Amino acid sequence: MEPAPLPPAMETTERVMFFDTDAGGVVHNIAYLRFIETNRSLLAEKLGWKLSEMMELQECPVVVRTEIDYRRPARLWDRLVVHGELEKFERSRFWCAFSIRREAGNELLITCRQMLVVVKLPDMKVMRLPAHWESEFGHLKGLAR
Repeated sequence: MEPAPLPPAMETTERVMFFDTDAGGVVHNIAYLRFIETNRSLLAEKLGWKLSEMMELQECPVVVRTEIDYRRPARLWDRLVVHGELEKFERSRFWCAFSIRREAGNELLITCRQMLVVVKLPDMKVMRLPAHWESEFGHLKGLAR
């Protein structure tokens, strides 16, 4: 039996800057979400959404739920690796999973899941996911993790 294909994924790197930290040099919780946002925006292109076209079409993925576990703190000037991937999808919603690791030593700092829907602007009407997802990512449809 052939193994299931890997999910669409994206790796990005971040450098912790002073504005990401508190007075003790520890990263603020909101900064992790910004690191994830950067990764997710680039992952969107792998899923078939070009960010430049989304606003023209007035179709936009929107986060409706975030679950995040802060395991260890990142600190000023750390180099971080953010990994994001499509975890599963249904008719009109999908989940992405993320991890943030310290580059030196590959230490796991953050795990995160986000549920998203695509909405039509300006009325924010939830849309079905693109038809091509069935053929390209069908092995992820409705999976439970």
